[in-house]
Amino acid sequence: MNLRTVSLLLALLITSASPGRAQEGKGGRLLFVGNSITLHGPSEAVGWTGNWGMAASAAEKDYVHLVVDAVAKRRGSRPEFKVANVAEFERDFEKYDPAAKLKDQLAFEADTVIVAIGENVPALKTDEAKAKFKESTVRLLTLLKGEGTTLYVRSCFWADVTKDALLKEACEKARGVFVDISALDKDKANFARAEREIAHAGVARHPGDKGMRAIADALIAAMEKAPK
Repeated sequence: MNLRTVSLLLALLITSASPGRAQEGKGGRLLFVGNSITLHGPSEAVGWTGNWGMAASAAEKDYVHLVVDAVAKRRGSRPEFKVANVAEFERDFEKYDPAAKLKDQLAFEADTVIVAIGENVPALKTDEAKAKFKESTVRLLTLLKGEGTTLYVRSCFWADVTKDALLKEACEKARGVFVDISALDKDKANFARAEREIAHAGVARHPGDKGMRAIADALIAAMEKAPK
């Protein structure tokens, strides 16, 4: 075997042993997909002036930024992250086209995806409605999961036995990690109205700083259990 051949073989071995971007270190790129609890822009109609997760008192206190901060400490460097509000999916999941609606988010190629949906889904009163919601959610989660991506799906902040069960089933179907936060709404201190006066009842019912911290802690605990 000549020197040139040896050099080529060494190069091939090094290339094959090098991890892909998705394996360079979990948490290098995070994608958060959710509803107003994840991201809500200013809305004069409800008296909300923030542009972060409703109803944290500041951007750095919503669950998204708390998770990002925790990942940064774990990795030793701040990860890139994107946030998408998919309340449209919740309200019309049968017609929602995730591949078309989430082009930019999919192009981001996150290695960790956190999905926080369910609160805006209409009550699922029939077996047909339940089946359609599960089917649509599996389609969404499977697309987000992709290859080499770790997927986390949390239950509803406002616990709903039916929705939460279907979210868990869909998560398992998409090979994700389900994070149960159903106990959080039993503690009314987790609601924003417990921390400050908020005129709009809908906003007041969202998680406040304590609730956001609790959501983040549950997700962070699940992420800590994942392989480094």
